[in-house]
Amino acid sequence: MNAIEGTLEAVARLRLKAAGLHVEAAPSARYSARKISAPHGGRLVIGQGSLVEGGIAFEQAGAEVRIGARSFVNAQLAAAELITIGDDVLVAWGVTIVDHDSHSLVFGKRKDDVSLWARGEKRWDDVPVEPVTVGDKAWIGLNAIILKGVTLGEGAVVGAGSVVTRNVASWTVVAGNPARVIRMLSEDER
Repeated sequence: MNAIEGTLEAVARLRLKAAGLHVEAAPSARYSARKISAPHGGRLVIGQGSLVEGGIAFEQAGAEVRIGARSFVNAQLAAAELITIGDDVLVAWGVTIVDHDSHSLVFGKRKDDVSLWARGEKRWDDVPVEPVTVGDKAWIGLNAIILKGVTLGEGAVVGAGSVVTRNVASWTVVAGNPARVIRMLSEDER
């Protein structure tokens, strides 16, 4: 990292600290504070040897993102409550993981969203939020989307471009929109 990039990263880390984001990153973990948005604070935990190259948005106060050890995450994460990514996970570029619906399904409850954003506000009381969990050893292919409330089991594989709306069992390959089971991984593939 050159001097200018180092300075920009230091300023971004100070900005996040001032906003109330608590970061617990292992010494060998790498992430870019410039790719993190945390206007309401939150908590970020990154384990030993993990590389986080994507962006993270902490949508509301108390939101938390936990990334285990030796994981590669090049996704866009949007957490209103909790996103957990285990150890030895691979998340390709273009992936989006969200633990919420972003807006109410009812127009009358979302009609003022843009004007509220312009004032730096967001109403969460009518927005469904459920934690997302990605188990150890999972692999999420490029441009996949993982939606609220989903748990990917240990060693689960999500095909490129898939939209995952339901839980995926351990050592299962899914693909498609919506994602469907393709096959189970054999013992020698685990």
